[in-house]
Amino acid sequence: MRQEPRERKAGRRPTAEEIEVVGLVPLLEPFYRGAVVRDLMPEALRDAMETHGLTPRHGAVLPHLLAGPPLTVGDIARRLHVSLPTASELVGGLSRAGIVVRGEDPANRRRVLVSLAEEYRPALETFIVRRVEPLLRALEGLSPVERAGFLAGLTAWVREVQS
Repeated sequence: MRQEPRERKAGRRPTAEEIEVVGLVPLLEPFYRGAVVRDLMPEALRDAMETHGLTPRHGAVLPHLLAGPPLTVGDIARRLHVSLPTASELVGGLSRAGIVVRGEDPANRRRVLVSLAEEYRPALETFIVRRVEPLLRALEGLSPVERAGFLAGLTAWVREVQS
């Protein structure tokens, strides 16, 4: 799933508006530090993650399993913009920790479906609510057009960082 990096413009200087955006990014960094994340995580989920050596990349899978139906490993790879082997490794770690469950797809026995283990659902819901509160408050102040632009910008940034 990895995209080839696009050709960079040599020596291009950022505009004043771009510098303003870049200046905001480090202000978000403390929110993503391990201690902050750890303190927001319910004990059962934190213990499972730490005991099994799971990383934030493993944690990135979980919100995708919380909101909808079970997903295939391929679905997870596409949503996270990672390779199939990487998604498989992430699911494997979460499965060994008991946080996710793998099961046969009744519609296609060759496919494996991944779902959140029900015992971890309440802890994950609590954690997600705690983590997204500042973002949701920020989004409330944006118009639908601004929200779409925000999503498009973040998505493009993620793709660039991962390529």
